[in-house]
Amino acid sequence: MNRFGLIAVCAIVAGCATSKETFTSDGSKGHSINCSGTVLNWGMCYEKAGEICGARGYEVIAGGSDQGVIVSGTQYGLFGGSVMNRSMLIKCKS
Repeated sequence: MNRFGLIAVCAIVAGCATSKETFTSDGSKGHSINCSGTVLNWGMCYEKAGEICGARGYEVIAGGSDQGVIVSGTQYGLFGGSVMNRSMLIKCKS
């Protein structure tokens, strides 16, 4: 795969919030939602929560963000940038 193909794949993958079914501290079913990256935002996390729970609505159990730095190197030099990590844990209302 050439460099442009790899960039296109990364852009497609990075364009959506992801979710994973999990359990909350009280044992009920919850969803861990991740909307990290420079092209994503908190709105995309909330949109994903709405898709998961629908008209029932949801409760945000926990959420947070932090900013980090990523550096990688190749034979052509070092490349760096910042990355924003965002995640939330939700529980659908009954």
